[in-house]
Amino acid sequence: MITSEFYDNYLQGLLAGNRQHCSGMVEDLLERNIPVQDLYLDLFQRSMYDVGNLWEENKISVAVEHLATSVTESLLSLVYPIIFSAEHNGKKAIISCVANEYHQIGGKMVADILELHGWDGYFLGANTPVDALLKMIADKQPDLVGLSLSISHNMSSLHAIVDRIRTDFPDLPVIVGGQAFRWQGMDIERQHDRVELVSSLTHLQDYIAEA
Repeated sequence: MITSEFYDNYLQGLLAGNRQHCSGMVEDLLERNIPVQDLYLDLFQRSMYDVGNLWEENKISVAVEHLATSVTESLLSLVYPIIFSAEHNGKKAIISCVANEYHQIGGKMVADILELHGWDGYFLGANTPVDALLKMIADKQPDLVGLSLSISHNMSSLHAIVDRIRTDFPDLPVIVGGQAFRWQGMDIERQHDRVELVSSLTHLQDYIAEA
């Protein structure tokens, strides 16, 4: 259970770029056997949303936003011994950021949650060229592809990539998500076959359960 006081303390440390402080708080939660899903949803995802909102409202600089993101990415590694100890089920997913998209932490968290549920999650990182993504799909033959988009003006690139995937791999399920969908693109499921908009990590877990 993450209390409001605990969360506020963590967020202040995150905004200050205090990696040691935040790391100690995450380690404390892990020692208390917090479910990984709760840690990702109620601490990592929530704080990243709050940091993004503060930046959009010009209450913090882009430098502070980048620093908070960097600290959060480093904290994910503290959870990896638990995530990668999960029994795997043979399913594979490729998770990638759209070309010209440099916000990768959301995609990384998606890959982690898939690993936690027994999938092999191949995370390709930021700004992945579409040809490289298509080659990886051909090589790995995944059961699912996930595309992350944070900047709404890259939405046309996302649609183009989905079109390429659908042409080369017509039956491959695709999930999409990211902060960009707060402003536009909510109708993407009507524009492409076998594409689902996953709006949060909670939604992702529901999708995994059904899959």
